[in-house]
Amino acid sequence: MPIKKGIPPDDKQNLHPRNKNRQRYDLKAMTLTVPELSKIIQPNKRGTDSINFSDPAAVRLLNKAILHHYYGIANWEFPKENLCPPIPGRAEYIHHIADLLSEDNKGAIPRGEQITCLDIGAGASCIYPIIGVTAYDWNFIAADIDPIAIKSAQRIIRANPSLRGKIVCKLQPNTNLIFRRIIEPSDKIEVTICNPPFHASAEEALKGAQRKIKNLTGKNTRTPKLNHAGNNTELIYEGGEVQFITNMIVESKIFAKQCLWFTTLVSKEANLAKVDRALQKKNPLAIKTLDIKTGNKKSRVVAWTFFKEKERKEWWKN
Repeated sequence: MPIKKGIPPDDKQNLHPRNKNRQRYDLKAMTLTVPELSKIIQPNKRGTDSINFSDPAAVRLLNKAILHHYYGIANWEFPKENLCPPIPGRAEYIHHIADLLSEDNKGAIPRGEQITCLDIGAGASCIYPIIGVTAYDWNFIAADIDPIAIKSAQRIIRANPSLRGKIVCKLQPNTNLIFRRIIEPSDKIEVTICNPPFHASAEEALKGAQRKIKNLTGKNTRTPKLNHAGNNTELIYEGGEVQFITNMIVESKIFAKQCLWFTTLVSKEANLAKVDRALQKKNPLAIKTLDIKTGNKKSRVVAWTFFKEKERKEWWKN
């Protein structure tokens, strides 16, 4: 049956098949687990129940309800100043990484505690480890430069029994380093992930926020509040995401035989060529670009490895 114009489809076809939120949110069921959600539900322009996505408090509460209802995470509290991640989009990264790992594992999605994933910049919400643990039972190293973020992540882990013993939080004491002082000589890591800060300055971050709020509300705002919040360490890095990723690539060579795959999100398509040039200087044996699309937003994951295909297949036999 053709979809009527103006009516959104129930199935979000651009999301990964294993994404728990391919179907439209069951807001009625979600209010049973998070009752306060009912106070912010309102009809959108199409007359469908929704929330005000330009309101940081509403976005935070919605994502809290998603985690509780679809992932069984009942306790997810962290400072309001920190980035509140959109759950479906974050899940996309994890599912695509699982597919990447399966390619050299006879097509089987690797599951269980034998898999270790290192999250660079795990943040106060600890969202990628949460999704990776609940979806695939992986173990995680959650690294961050912010002591407050580390303490927040640890509180979330302690408050949710399903996460205990699955996630180790590590503070990066040197803001100029990525993997060094985090990866130990004895560590064996299947994949690293990262959602790098993508603004090069506070001015650039402000302009980005202004554009986003205008797209959501149609209004120009000189001092916008980001609907997903976020502090400077989460959003800003000198040189922007290209410099951050370049630094990551340089350090990845040091740990070439301890990590099977290194990966990172690249938010701006225009930066792909610069990232590729940085990669070519370190001579990885394979480079892949994974396209991710959530709603109208398109991003991509760049992955690289210093293992030959035969060696990657052998990895899974050990």
